[in-house]
Amino acid sequence: MARHRLDPSPSTTAQVFSRDLPPVLTVEPGDSVLVRSLDAAGRLERQNVPGEQVPTMFPEWKGHCLTGPIAVRGAMPGDVLAVRFVSLQPDDWGWTTAHARDSALSRRLGLHKCPPARLLWQIDAEAGVATSDHGHGVAIAPFHGVAGVAWDEPGEHSTIPPRTAGGGNIDCKELVAGSVLYLPVIVPGALLSVGDGHAAQGDGEVAGTAIECAMTTELQLDVETARPVHGVHAETPAGRITFGFSPDLNAATGDALEAMLAWMQSLYGLDLAATLALASPSVDLHVTQVANQSWGVHALLPWDAIR
Repeated sequence: MARHRLDPSPSTTAQVFSRDLPPVLTVEPGDSVLVRSLDAAGRLERQNVPGEQVPTMFPEWKGHCLTGPIAVRGAMPGDVLAVRFVSLQPDDWGWTTAHARDSALSRRLGLHKCPPARLLWQIDAEAGVATSDHGHGVAIAPFHGVAGVAWDEPGEHSTIPPRTAGGGNIDCKELVAGSVLYLPVIVPGALLSVGDGHAAQGDGEVAGTAIECAMTTELQLDVETARPVHGVHAETPAGRITFGFSPDLNAATGDALEAMLAWMQSLYGLDLAATLALASPSVDLHVTQVANQSWGVHALLPWDAIR
């Protein structure tokens, strides 16, 4: 197994998902990649005051600045790409913006006539804390907001909404170091892109941004031919996770729960009704994010929930 390094540059970053983007790196199954990603905006320099304009990778913002795509040799449609997050190291600064764009939630909160609010954070990864320019400290738990593969549709596709096909802007705070994210392969090579580093985020990502930061991540990529769950799912330090993504919260919730019940049936050998009964005292449903056009919901089965 080889170890590769991938740094962000104009030729190794993109702001869209597309099956037509050529891979910037091709690896063998089992290889690891040390990936350097910029923050979601692609900033090339740190900000010294909240909202400061600094140079970015792209002159116009079209979507999250992602590193990739990375092709995995031999990965074919019908396979599953296993993305193991071995380590995640945030840069020493980050930012959060609230009410950056108009939304139903911001109107509901009465913010539609207010300017955006911005925080600038100093991140101490060794101490495990980020401190805002107002002096408030928040425990960090770094992860990538965006990790996704290309899907078999022509053209360029926005990085903003998460999708059942491809994953992408999942924004699940449980995908910390030690997690494995399983992404169904849709096009040959899978074409994985990652970015949108978050030093910390609550479930929901209620302001529309987390503590956004650049990240250095070690990934191990592998290919599996069979999984007990169809669709995007994960194994994390917190437990097994399934996802639902939809503009309809009820649909997203149902999809996440349905996938979890299928996983539990494979584990415990029960019929569907009995599995639902077992899930009721053991499975947690979380609103993953409310910020990205489609609702995200994840179902979490903690490792010690059923003995």
